[in-house]
Amino acid sequence: MNHRVYDESHIQQLISTDDFAEASKYLFELQCNDWKLCRDNYEQLENVQIKKFQFDAFSIKAQFNPGRIVSTSAKVDPKSIQQRKCFLCEENLPAEQKGILYKDEYIILINPFPIFPIHFTLTNIKHQPQRIADSFPYLLDLSKDLSKYFTVIYNGPRCGASAPDHLHFQAGNKFFMPIDDEADLIANEFGSDVIQNDNLIIQTVDDGLRKFLLIESKERKLLIQAFDSFYETYSDLMNENQEPLMNIISFCDSEFGWRIIVFLREKHRSHHYFEEGENQILVSPAAIDLGGVCIFPKEKDFEKINKDLIREIFTEVFIDKSKLDKLNSRLKKIFKR
Repeated sequence: MNHRVYDESHIQQLISTDDFAEASKYLFELQCNDWKLCRDNYEQLENVQIKKFQFDAFSIKAQFNPGRIVSTSAKVDPKSIQQRKCFLCEENLPAEQKGILYKDEYIILINPFPIFPIHFTLTNIKHQPQRIADSFPYLLDLSKDLSKYFTVIYNGPRCGASAPDHLHFQAGNKFFMPIDDEADLIANEFGSDVIQNDNLIIQTVDDGLRKFLLIESKERKLLIQAFDSFYETYSDLMNENQEPLMNIISFCDSEFGWRIIVFLREKHRSHHYFEEGENQILVSPAAIDLGGVCIFPKEKDFEKINKDLIREIFTEVFIDKSKLDKLNSRLKKIFKR
C-alpha cells in the first residue's frame, strides 16, 4: 500500500515517535487541502442542524446530515455485498485518498463523508470480514495511540458496518459523542456490577434507553481476557454461531486507562426504517448514534424526531432487560472463579 501512504516528512517524523494522534491530525489538514470533495464535505459539516434531547442523566443529539445518506441506506445483505466493489480496498479508493500505515496492519484514512469534525476510517490492509473476536487487541492499541484527540469505534457486520466484508474501525473527536462525557455518571446511576477491583471494572448498564457492557482497566491483557469471556458468554446467550450484534466505543485516557462500552443489540434497524412513505424514518443506529449523536440524512425525519421516537427506535434495537440480567448473572459466575 506504499503509494497510498503519505511520505510527507512531518508525518513520517511524528510516526517515528509513535505520535499517531498528531500525525492523524496533520493527515486531516493535508487531505482537506489536497482533496476538494473532502474539504467541501467538512466545511458543510460546520452548518449541520442539531437538536438535543435530555433524558435521565444523559443526552441524545439528532444531527441532520444529508452527506450520510449512502451509509445510512447501505444494502448490507450478502447478495448486495457480492455485487459491489469493496470501497475500502486499496484499488477502489478515490485517487486523492492517502493515509498513514499503522503497525503494517491498518491504514488510517480520512473519512470523506464525516459525522465527527475530524473523522477517520481505520482500514485493515487485507480484504477480510468485519470481526471483532480477532481484532479487539487492535481496537485497544488504536484507541491508546490516538487517545490524545480521538475515540475509536467498532460497528459489527450486522449492525452498522456499511462494509461488513472488510475489517475496519472508525475514529473521531473525543467528547463529540455525549457518552464520552456521561458514561461514568450513567454507570453510577444505572450500572450493575459484575466485578469491581483495583485492576478491573465490569458492569452491565440499562439507562432506560440503551443496554451495554462497560469494561474499564489500565491493563491491556486484562481487557482482552475480559472481552473474550464476555464474547463467548454473549454468543451463547444470543444463540449465535456468528458474531452477535454489537457496537463498541473504546475511550482511552493516559491516566485512567481504557473504558470499553459494548452496546448489546437485538436488531440492526427498527421497523421505522422499513415503513413506506411519510411513516418511514431513515435511521440505522450504529456506534455513533448509540453514543448519543443520531444521524438523520433526510430533513423530514430530522424535523419529526422527538424523545418518544428516539425511545422507540432504541428500545427496539437493543436486547431486553431479561437478557441483560442473564448476561450479568453468567459473567458474575465466570469472574468469581
